[in-house]
Amino acid sequence: MNRFTQLGYHACLMGQKVAYFNIQKLFETITLHRVEATLSKFFQKMANMDLLIIDDFGVKVMDGQQLLDFMELIEDRHGRKATIIMSQLAVADWYNVMLSNTTAADAILDRMVHTAYRFELKGDTMRKTKN
Repeated sequence: MNRFTQLGYHACLMGQKVAYFNIQKLFETITLHRVEATLSKFFQKMANMDLLIIDDFGVKVMDGQQLLDFMELIEDRHGRKATIIMSQLAVADWYNVMLSNTTAADAILDRMVHTAYRFELKGDTMRKTKN
């Protein structure tokens, strides 16, 4: 468990509502809710989470619909609820992940980067096997 998922665990212990998604699983979940016509209910649920943790941001470029969905998710939470975005990609490179819609990318980054607390962790990966 990394430091940020530990924050989620402790938030749960404090009675906070927490959701954790790997970015790929988040988009799979959104697609499933779109097919089931329950997407607005899912977005409302995510908007009401006290803490949303999104892991592996930037592992692949978002397509147009993914970017719009991500923008809605961030917009619903901005200034209201805590969101942790974890990425091995430098923040300066996040824009490149969202090139399918530069207007949406600007809006998302404006909300995520300019009002965020940034923690850059250094050192070896915690996934290395221990001897």
